[in-house]
Amino acid sequence: MDRDQVGFGRFRLDLNRRQLAREGVPVRLSSRALDILCTLALAKGEVVSKDELMSRVWPDLVVDENTIRVHISALRKALDEGASGQTHLMTVPGRGYRLIGLVPPLSAANGGADASAAPAPSERPSIAVLPFQNMSGDPEQEYFADGMVEEIITGLSRIKWLSVISRNSTSIYKNKPVVIKEVAEKLGVRYVLEGGVRKSGHRVRISAQLIDGNTDAHLWAQHYDRVLEDVFALQDEITMCVVGAIEPSLWRAEIERVKRRRPTNLSAYDLVLRSLPFVLGHIPEDSEAAIPLLEEALRLEPDYAAAHAFLGRCFHHRYARAGLREQDRLAAIQHSRAAVGHGSDDATALAAAAHIIALDEHDTATALRLFDRALELSNSNIFALSFSAIILAWMGKTELAVERAERALRLSPFDFYNWRVHHALAIVHFCRGRYADALNAAHSAVHANPRFSTAHAVLAAALLRAGRAAEAQAAAREVLRHESGFTIHAVWLVAGQLEPAVFDLFAAAWREVGLPD
Repeated sequence: MDRDQVGFGRFRLDLNRRQLAREGVPVRLSSRALDILCTLALAKGEVVSKDELMSRVWPDLVVDENTIRVHISALRKALDEGASGQTHLMTVPGRGYRLIGLVPPLSAANGGADASAAPAPSERPSIAVLPFQNMSGDPEQEYFADGMVEEIITGLSRIKWLSVISRNSTSIYKNKPVVIKEVAEKLGVRYVLEGGVRKSGHRVRISAQLIDGNTDAHLWAQHYDRVLEDVFALQDEITMCVVGAIEPSLWRAEIERVKRRRPTNLSAYDLVLRSLPFVLGHIPEDSEAAIPLLEEALRLEPDYAAAHAFLGRCFHHRYARAGLREQDRLAAIQHSRAAVGHGSDDATALAAAAHIIALDEHDTATALRLFDRALELSNSNIFALSFSAIILAWMGKTELAVERAERALRLSPFDFYNWRVHHALAIVHFCRGRYADALNAAHSAVHANPRFSTAHAVLAAALLRAGRAAEAQAAAREVLRHESGFTIHAVWLVAGQLEPAVFDLFAAAWREVGLPD
């Protein structure tokens, strides 16, 4: 079977969006996933082996089985969410995969549907990555620009809650002037990423900007100057930077968007978005506001992994900072475990759940495996990097904690949620006896999230060991102002048991500044 037969040429399955919509297939898949779908569809119900998929979808590359599993997982979820409920992607143990229930056959779709018709906008956020401009005037650089787009699309497709338009669908805009709002409307996307590549000698500049397709507002922009040595390594590095910066930018844009919607007939996704500003501050009072929103989301979608993960966080906040009630701890664990069960391919859900499994269940072996799995799915996921950095810091695994924290800062240096990264670095530097560095990091964490009592406690310890006792006592008073029930014992119950030697360093300082046992 040649490439035209499996949808890479004139057929272009991924452009035929109206037909896919009629089939009940949400069009928010990566180009590789759509190529897999096309290959399976043309097999007409027969089993397609993994080796066959590799040879047809990646004809010139060597890929491991995990790569196929990632795309199969995304494809299976999309098919399971189809409106018709009749599409199924079956795993045949030891043999491969089989697609059943797509009627009429997708291979006949090219004759009966209007590929240019604009699709209905998805309820969840969607993004198109336009072909990057080759601004060097060197035709040989086209491959680099095209490869850059392919890598970014693949990276974005790993963000579970984001629909990504395939490269085949956007390639029609290559070397053409575009109007972003028109592109967004035609492709049915909410956001558009565009960029360019300029090479001079051995250096290359890659620029990218994220644009709201409805308002034409620029949400994020950055450029990267690098030495061009290993092309593939450079593409990997820039992809990680771009995806890592875009994800939190999209979170913020989506949260602001849902705030403007009337609070009637909200979807589960909308409810989770409304809860996020309350969930991510680690404040029990905020958690009280988030819990009913997340519970309603789970009533609508009981297997919504992210809703379970964030609800687990809310119960953790109540447990750790509002009474140490056992029912809150058990609820936090229950929802975190449910998030893992329902979200094996959701990096954010896995990371948020792993954080709670470590703190409230003290199952660090499972937590570390989940963090690693989350980073395998999306190596630039800010939640996986920041949450794992905190757990690793409290475990005394300082080198890996610093590596994760510094990677998060490189990817998205101005992200609000980086207060967790600064908090992790403050813990690490304090344990290493680098009190000036600990002080700087603790100040950054407190500045970014002034209501988080434990950040003030770490700041108090760093000030004391830096020889600034009066300021340390003032910081200790701030701890109690933000959490009147703060005790050293409560920190021991949650984070202290991960590595007692780390906890003991802080506990000694906290007692010296007068914080209650």
